[in-house]
Amino acid sequence: MAALPAFDRLVAALEGLPGIGPKSARRLAYYLLAAPEHEAGALAAALAEARERTRSCTICHALTETDPCNICSDPTRDRRLLAVVEDAADVYVLERTREFRGRYHVLAGVLAPLRGIGPDDLNVADLVARVERPSEGEAVEEVLLATNPNVEGESTALYLARRLKPLGVKVTRLALGLPVGAALEFADEVTLSRSLSGRREI
Repeated sequence: MAALPAFDRLVAALEGLPGIGPKSARRLAYYLLAAPEHEAGALAAALAEARERTRSCTICHALTETDPCNICSDPTRDRRLLAVVEDAADVYVLERTREFRGRYHVLAGVLAPLRGIGPDDLNVADLVARVERPSEGEAVEEVLLATNPNVEGESTALYLARRLKPLGVKVTRLALGLPVGAALEFADEVTLSRSLSGRREI
C-alpha cells in the first residue's frame, strides 16, 4: 500500500481527541477527505473562529466569548450557591436541567496523583479564595461538589471538602440517580435534576 504520511498525520490527530479510537479516527479522516471542499472549509473555519474568540472566564473558568461570562454577570443568579465541576462542558450539562440557579467554578480536571495532577494543577486556589475572601455581596454559603462519581471525582470531592469546610460553608454532593463510574456528560436531564434537588451534605 502506498505511503500516505499526510493522511496518517490526520488520523493520528483525530485519534488524539477524547472518545475517538483508531477505527473511528480512520473513518472520520476518510469522510473529511471525501467531503465537498466547502464543508471541510467550513469545519476548519469554525474551529479557527472558536479558538480565536472563546476563552476562559476569569472568575469561574467556564468557556465564554465575553469576560466575565454571562452566568457570572447575571444578577438573577444565586450568588450564595457555587457548583464546582470538573470541566467547562459540565456547566452546559447542569444548565440544561434548569434546576441549578447558582454559579459555577470549573476545576479544569481532577486530582490524579498517578498522572502527576495535584491541586496546584487545578483551579483550586482561586476556588478557596472565592469562598474565603469574597467580593462585596458575593459571599458563598453552599458549595456543591459536582465532580463525576468515579474514583478520581470522589477523591477530588473529598479533598475539596476538607479544604472548604473549615471556611464555614456548607459542602454538598450530588445525590440520587448518578451511578458510580458514570460521567455527568451522559446523564439525562431528569436524573441530573433529581441529583441536584437531592444533594447531600458531606
